[in-house]
Amino acid sequence: MRGRALVVGATGISGGNVAARLLADGWQVAGLSRRSDGLDPRVKAVSADLEDADAVAAAVNGTAPTHVFFTTWSRRNTEAENCDVNGRMLQNLLDAVAAEGTVQHVSLVTGLKHYLGPFEAYAKVQPDTPFSEDQERLPYENFYYVQEDILFAAAERDEFSWSVHRPHTLIGWALGNAMNMGVTLAVYAAICRETGLPFHFPGSKEQWEAVTDVTDARLLADHVVWAATTPAAANRALNIVNGDVFRWRRLWPRLAEVLGVEPVGFTGEPAPLERQMIDAAQVWPEIVSRHGLVDTDVNTLASWWHTDADLGRTIETFTDMGHSRRLGFDGVQDTESSFTDLFERLRAERIVP
Repeated sequence: MRGRALVVGATGISGGNVAARLLADGWQVAGLSRRSDGLDPRVKAVSADLEDADAVAAAVNGTAPTHVFFTTWSRRNTEAENCDVNGRMLQNLLDAVAAEGTVQHVSLVTGLKHYLGPFEAYAKVQPDTPFSEDQERLPYENFYYVQEDILFAAAERDEFSWSVHRPHTLIGWALGNAMNMGVTLAVYAAICRETGLPFHFPGSKEQWEAVTDVTDARLLADHVVWAATTPAAANRALNIVNGDVFRWRRLWPRLAEVLGVEPVGFTGEPAPLERQMIDAAQVWPEIVSRHGLVDTDVNTLASWWHTDADLGRTIETFTDMGHSRRLGFDGVQDTESSFTDLFERLRAERIVP
């Protein structure tokens, strides 16, 4: 099945990979974002601030999408603010496309904070792993819950089907993304190699030793498009992870070897990247100049705080894929290759040495 897609957040790690998958399948694709830098030239660029309802309505006028893929979010200081802004962004978009009268399906990408809680209430309730879609919501404010309720109400109002996708930590190609651990680790390793620092695991003992998983952004794109075009998957919330599990104590030295750095594991207490990389903004321009890299601000590439949050967890975190498997989704991705494929592209694009 092919249609006219509107990808909201088309320059991000989720939206960019969804757009690439749709283009490969022959869809017509419009991409809505604040900026068009890095957007595939085959994507029709649509620009608007999602918080401005009038601007969104004007931007999507005439796009006539059959399928909408909402893959973006905005971070605020409190979860109450997150609920307000991210709820309004989705509501504005759904109200705008309703006027087109063409929407058949809306896909919403959220994540595992559905089970873990927002940052300010993170893991206050002991999570029950592996995470399953039928687990009850946590008793805390969570913008994912707000967005889901807005989606459900709009689907009933406008008679379209929907799917919600809950990935774990995303690994894949995107620059300037707030949650991109893969790019962050590649930049961290480059700074370690150039300055002689050890590639020190920044996180907790629990994350070093526990079973965990991640989501390749390419596999997320496969899952999103599959659900949008598979009637059996309609009107469901679905987890999406690579399908394998790993322990950081095994993966860390293998990634270090690929990145050409000396690994150091957990040594008794966390070593957060925000602390280790305090001088990164001064060091990175020298590395860029020395190796003829694309001149990109290090804080645009690396998201120290988010990788610290992921690797600093003191809880076990992994996900059940049974619902999608029973519905026919058979996609899997080797996690080590998720990282190494990304590292190879970052080098080829002259982002890291």
